Amino acid sequence: MTVLRMDNVLIVVEDLDAVKAFFLELGLELDGATTVEGPWVDQVVGLSGVRSDIVVLRTPDGNSRIELSRFQTPAAVRAEPQDAPANALGIRRVMFAVDDVEAVVARLRRLGGELVGEIAQYENSYRLCYLRGPEGIVVGLAEAL
Repeated sequence: MTVLRMDNVLIVVEDLDAVKAFFLELGLELDGATTVEGPWVDQVVGLSGVRSDIVVLRTPDGNSRIELSRFQTPAAVRAEPQDAPANALGIRRVMFAVDDVEAVVARLRRLGGELVGEIAQYENSYRLCYLRGPEGIVVGLAEAL
């Protein structure tokens, strides 16, 4: 076997506090925070002079993590529009299983979250939606029926 598990998803952000608050409100839990720099970081990411603030958040079951990174140096660059559509190339969203999609959407709207489309029902299986949060980050929410 090559892969043991998916350890985390990295999201580079400018406003670390706002994005962290968004994911905490979604229900993730703080796993740790630090600043990384030095030759080993430069080697891993292929940049020079890296200094980055890192926050790691985990799902309540402890099986999945989101890593948020704010680059102090070199400055982050935007590779696409902040509000890229769902059919833009690249990673478009991270999906979360939730117990009440309507309640989660209501809580995230208080932090500026906006539905990308609508809450929809897939057969008799799920209620689903995409929600755009701070910095254009899109999360999918799925409530099993």
